[in-house]
Amino acid sequence: MMIQAKGIEKSFGTLKVLKGIDFCAEKSEIVSIMGTSGAGKSTLLQILGTLSTPDAGSLVIDGVDVLQLRSEALAEFRNRRIGFVFQFHHLLPEFTALENVMIPAFIAGRSRKEAEAAAKALLSELGLQERMSHKPSQLSGGEQQRVAIARALINNPAVLFADEPSGNLDSRTKEELHRLFFELRDKHGQTIVIVTHDPLLAEMCDRSLYMVDGQFVQNTQSSDY
Repeated sequence: MMIQAKGIEKSFGTLKVLKGIDFCAEKSEIVSIMGTSGAGKSTLLQILGTLSTPDAGSLVIDGVDVLQLRSEALAEFRNRRIGFVFQFHHLLPEFTALENVMIPAFIAGRSRKEAEAAAKALLSELGLQERMSHKPSQLSGGEQQRVAIARALINNPAVLFADEPSGNLDSRTKEELHRLFFELRDKHGQTIVIVTHDPLLAEMCDRSLYMVDGQFVQNTQSSDY
């Protein structure tokens, strides 16, 4: 089991956002989480991604009890074993596509030569070999999101978390991005957890979970992939 979360609870003031969530994902599985706004999807994703701490519950990722790690060890684990893709790509505007992708590799202590080689390989794999020297403002929305995906994959994480990754894209670019996740999983073997409002993307996933008011209410299996 790549991710095993049990009894996850989270409140903000008097508002209880997550009410004892259990979640698991196998190695190389792609799981979507759907639900209306305010259901708790993004809060759960932030906790699963170790960006936020639950009020109660347990979380084991890739065999590591992450809630027991101290801050420095947790930051190192997150950098090396977890990748993130958000609706808003959060690329640094003053850096090129290549430089943006290399940043997490530098944080992980990899040499410039190694980081640059890995970044170039990923960007080429994602069809951006001609765009490496471009800054984010010179790239289309789909290209920016591909750069963000390359950045998330640079340290070969065990898990990739995506929060509405295609929310700002047109329908054609959105479909290309959706298929890209499955191509990447097949090649690199990551477990991928995707929060989405897009039913077409959810249907493509190995499993689709639905959240209502801080709890899962259904679990469906896709036969397409």
